[in-house]
Amino acid sequence: MKDIDFSNARRGALISEPGKERITIRLDSTVLAWFRDQVKGGGNYQTLINDVLKAHIGNANDKLERTLRKVIREELRAAH
Repeated sequence: MKDIDFSNARRGALISEPGKERITIRLDSTVLAWFRDQVKGGGNYQTLINDVLKAHIGNANDKLERTLRKVIREELRAAH
């Protein structure tokens, strides 16, 4: 190991997944316990948290689209 020059080495994960970013986040211990409990017998609680967050974002976008459609319909009715 003495022969190896690490002066240009970078710290961090050796393998990164495309589209994923490593972060540090603080979550309530009860939240973590719930997610860990959901994957007993297999799976990854971090993946489950990611999936739940993506689903929430999708639902939030759907709600925004429904609201916009409703406003547009109301405005079109009022214009006629």
